Amino acid sequence: MKLIIQIPCFNESMILPKTLSQLPRQMAGFDEVEILVVDDGSMDDTAKVARENGADHILHLTRHVGLAQAYARGLDACVRLGADVIVNTDADNQYPAAGIEKLVQPILAGKAEMVIGDRGVRSVEHFPAHKRALQTFGSRVVSATAGFEIPDATSGFRAITREVALETMVLNNYSYTLETLIQAGSKRVKVEFVPIETNPPERPSRLFQSIRSYLLNSSVTIMRSFTMYRALRIFTVISLVMLLAGVVLGGRFVFYYVQGKGSGMVQSLILTAILLIIGFVTFLIGLIADLVSFNRKILEEVLYRLRRQDSEPSEDLQDPPS
Repeated sequence: MKLIIQIPCFNESMILPKTLSQLPRQMAGFDEVEILVVDDGSMDDTAKVARENGADHILHLTRHVGLAQAYARGLDACVRLGADVIVNTDADNQYPAAGIEKLVQPILAGKAEMVIGDRGVRSVEHFPAHKRALQTFGSRVVSATAGFEIPDATSGFRAITREVALETMVLNNYSYTLETLIQAGSKRVKVEFVPIETNPPERPSRLFQSIRSYLLNSSVTIMRSFTMYRALRIFTVISLVMLLAGVVLGGRFVFYYVQGKGSGMVQSLILTAILLIIGFVTFLIGLIADLVSFNRKILEEVLYRLRRQDSEPSEDLQDPPS
């Protein structure tokens, strides 16, 4: 069994030595423990520092693609390197290395395929109050979207099996955390959360730059993922609301028409027709979106099979063409 700890990095040469020095090099249940640093087009000496401080593999991306895509390309590299289990952690030393053993235990015991480190965002003292509130609210929204309870949706400290890595598709450029959880719920991946502690911040967050940007990017990610994996459900709900409103208004018009008072309610009749048409068209859009979603699942299956065929262990970690 091989465990690979991957660390997506962008200009982390100052903090990376501390992070690497604390990572385990041996662990019960694994014959090999290796470290992969994903250099996301850094403009400093991140790659050089990683090599000097014990990283076994360095995936150098020729340009900065963002955290989400760096994470996804790191997974591909880990699979090619023969990983059976992949742990993802941050370069900023937010997550204590001692928590890695807690992450992999449910996988080794066969209880989970994906394990997320739950930071207990409601009670982390060094998180600002607004950040705690937003992440708690966001976790509830993602829980409803994914279909299972998620206490910490934005935690990047996670362990996944090789099979889950092969099935993972990250389309977002902002963050992979929300999208991959919604995707896991859609694929019925066995997910567990284990409580972890966090280290005090070494630097300000690069993802959480402002409340506005966090809300905007997170909302777009959730809506896109929900419509991708729950298309028929969301369009059916919208359709039913429109149809119900149209039926209520239509019933009101009929009630007054029977009493001989319908001549002054032509507007209600017009609005009824509009709502019924919109409701019907929305349902048709939902059916089309569901067919597109089904086609996407076929493409995901094809991609999964191609990845399996292409996942023979390799030492070639060149950045693939975009």
